Amino acid sequence: MTSAKHDLRLHEQILLLALRDEHGGVESRAGMLSLALGGALLAELSLDGHIDVGADKKKLVDAADRSLTGDVLLDEALGRVKQAKRRRSASRWVSNFAGMRRLRHRVAEGLCRRGVLRDSEQKILLLFTRKLYPTIDPAPERALVAALRRAVLDDGEVADPRTAMLVALGHATGLLRVHLDRKTLRARKARLERFTNGDLVGGATRDAVVATQVAVTAAVTAAVVASTTAATSG
Repeated sequence: MTSAKHDLRLHEQILLLALRDEHGGVESRAGMLSLALGGALLAELSLDGHIDVGADKKKLVDAADRSLTGDVLLDEALGRVKQAKRRRSASRWVSNFAGMRRLRHRVAEGLCRRGVLRDSEQKILLLFTRKLYPTIDPAPERALVAALRRAVLDDGEVADPRTAMLVALGHATGLLRVHLDRKTLRARKARLERFTNGDLVGGATRDAVVATQVAVTAAVTAAVVASTTAATSG
């Protein structure tokens, strides 16, 4: 039987990949972590059938199954979709979910309760403190990284849709660079593009992968443009 601590949601997987194991801080190469988490929330809701993402260019999102998911963060994200006064595009929801209050810390706190991470604090200049989440059980992340590497380095289809989604999200937000070197990523560029367009999964799962990938890419592009504009005008 699979342990509960190994049965991780996509947003929990994303955070584990982004944290520095012993230190517990976020890897510098995971600069798009908030958007990756927002995309993971959208992807989970889509894969579980709680939302529908339109197949046209607008990619408008509708609540499909209004029942609770059993995950506090997913329920909050779904609640935002259900309570919205007008329909929004998937990329808008990725950005919206990325801005949820204390998102990274709340994901980490859930992993602390499972015994995967522990809650720690670091003093900064004796005046401030910051939260850190060192790993205390490395097994879930090791299994996750192994699955990620197999998905990228092998040439066959990927049976687990969440692994396919994880690769697509990691590729869009630069998170793969934390666990795979640039040479490997360049060599597997064609393979990664197949994750982007959903070629490696089938049916409704493919639609969810493609919709989420488009949404994350649009959100990342908007964030980069906004950052560049602010830097040049400052």
